[in-house]
Amino acid sequence: MEFFETVNSRHSYRGPYTDAPVPDADLVKIVEAGIKAPSAANWQTTSFVIVNDPEVLNKIRALAPDIKGLNTCQALIAVVADGPEESPRPGLFFGVQDYAAATENMLLAITALGYASVWTEGMLARDDNARTVGDLLDVPSPKKVRVLLPVGVPAEPLADRGRKPFVERAHWNHWSK
Repeated sequence: MEFFETVNSRHSYRGPYTDAPVPDADLVKIVEAGIKAPSAANWQTTSFVIVNDPEVLNKIRALAPDIKGLNTCQALIAVVADGPEESPRPGLFFGVQDYAAATENMLLAITALGYASVWTEGMLARDDNARTVGDLLDVPSPKKVRVLLPVGVPAEPLADRGRKPFVERAHWNHWSK
């Protein structure tokens, strides 16, 4: 898929997935796209845990039974980021930007490979779920699971909810009304 076609095709998919497996080779390509994302000062503070073991998936699913994508995906990628206390330079931390860039690269790779996903972060903020998922995945403290990306073949058509037009969101040389 051509780059701008991929950008235009990417959607946040919140529906169920089919039971079609996601090959390991595709999961590697997706995570490699995340690894290649820009990183402040090249500190590379973001890591990834690829989950395709049904037993582990079911333990994560139990934390958020209301999220269709998590409950039907055949694989997911946990985006793990260092915390400020792990910064190579105290007082200077860009971990959020680093994991956000990695996540977006992976969302584009997921789209380019014909799968769907959605940036899932809210459920990690509930009930200490980030730590619970981290413990399930053996993520060492103080690293933290920041995002879960379910990956799979969508069972429903992707719905384009549209975007505000360019003229409402972009400005030339100064803010215009």
